[in-house]
Amino acid sequence: MKMETSQQDSLAIAQALEEYYFKGIYEGDINILKNIYHPGTLLFGDVKGQPYAKTLDQYLDGVKNRQSVKDSGKPFKGTIISIDVVNTIAMAKIHVKMYEFNYDEFLSFHKINNRWMIVNKMLTDIAD
Repeated sequence: MKMETSQQDSLAIAQALEEYYFKGIYEGDINILKNIYHPGTLLFGDVKGQPYAKTLDQYLDGVKNRQSVKDSGKPFKGTIISIDVVNTIAMAKIHVKMYEFNYDEFLSFHKINNRWMIVNKMLTDIAD
C-alpha cells in the first residue's frame, strides 16, 4: 500500500509540474504558476554565477513583467529528472531550458490540503 501511495503521489507531482509549473513558465502566466506554489515559497540559487534570492512575490513579478518564452519564440523544454516522496514531503529534480539558460532545479514539495505545493525552489544555471 505504501509503495502504491508513493507512486500515486509521484504521478500527482509530475502532473502538477507539467500542467502548472512548466506551462506557467512557458506562457508567462502567473495565475497558472500560483496553482503550484505555496504563498510563502522562497527561491535561492545562482544565475550566471550571481547569487539569486527571491520571495515568491518577487519571482512572480519578474515572470509577469518579462516576455514569455512562448512569445519570444525561443526554445523551451522542461524535464523531470526524479521525484522522491516520503509521506507528505517530496523533492523533485528537474531541468529547464529556456531563453539562453539551462537550469537545474530542486523543488521541495509539501502535501497541503491534499494538494502538492512547491514550498522551496533552488536553482542553478549550468553550461550547455
